[in-house]
Amino acid sequence: MTDHADQSINATPGFPRDDKSLRWLGTATVLAAGLIAGGYLLGNGLLRAKEAERAVTVRGLAERDVTADLATWTISYSDTGTDLSAVQAKVRADTTAIEQFFSGLGFPADALQPTGANVSTFTDNGVTRYTVRQRLALRTKDIARAQRAVARQFDLVNKGVLLEEGSGMAYTFTGLNAIKPAMVAEATKDARAAAEQFAKDSGTSVGSIRDATQGYFEIESRDGDSGGGWGVSDTPYKKVRVVTTVNFSLG
Repeated sequence: MTDHADQSINATPGFPRDDKSLRWLGTATVLAAGLIAGGYLLGNGLLRAKEAERAVTVRGLAERDVTADLATWTISYSDTGTDLSAVQAKVRADTTAIEQFFSGLGFPADALQPTGANVSTFTDNGVTRYTVRQRLALRTKDIARAQRAVARQFDLVNKGVLLEEGSGMAYTFTGLNAIKPAMVAEATKDARAAAEQFAKDSGTSVGSIRDATQGYFEIESRDGDSGGGWGVSDTPYKKVRVVTTVNFSLG
C-alpha cells in the first residue's frame, strides 16, 4: 500500500527535480534576466542620447580693469677693473647712491633689500680684470611712489650707477581671489545670454546648467604687452580675464 502511494506521488507532474532540467531552467532564467536588463539599459541609453541632443555648449567671458597693488624693482649694477679693491669701492659707492635715491623719494629703509652679489674674473691680454655685481630689490605697495621712482631712474645713471639689463619695475595685482567669485558669475551670465540667443534662433528655451568648466584667470597689461626689463616700462594698469565653458540643457 505504501509503495503504491509513493509511486503515485512521484508520477504526479510538477516542478522538475532532475539535475538536467534544473540546469536548463537556471540558464533560461539568467538569459531572460539579461535580456530584460539589456533592454532597459538600451532604452535608458537612447533616452540619455536623445536628451544630450537637446543641449548647447557656449563660452562666457568676463573682463575687469584693475590697478596693481604691488611694485617690485630689481636693480642690478656692476663695475669692472684691474684693481679688485677699487672695483669693490665703486660698487659700495653705487649702493650708497641708490639708497639715497630711494630715501629721497620717501621710501622707508626696509623697502630696499640686497638680493645677491658676486665677483667674477677674466683675463684680457694677460691682465686679470675683476667684475663685481650687486643686486638690490625694491618692494612696495605704494604704486604712485614707485611710478615716480621709475620716472627718475636716469638720476642714478647721471650719478654714475651702471644699471644692467633686467633692472626694471614690475607691477603685480595680488587681489585676484577677492574678485574671482564675481567674475565667474559674470562669465556664467554672459554664457547664458549666448545660450538664450541660440535657443531663440532654434525655437527652444534654455534650461539648467548640465556642467561647466572654468578657464584660467589671466592678468595682462591693460594697454598691450609690456614687461619690466631694462628699457621697457611695465604698467600698473592691468586687465583680468576669464573664460568659462558652460553646457546648458534646452527645453
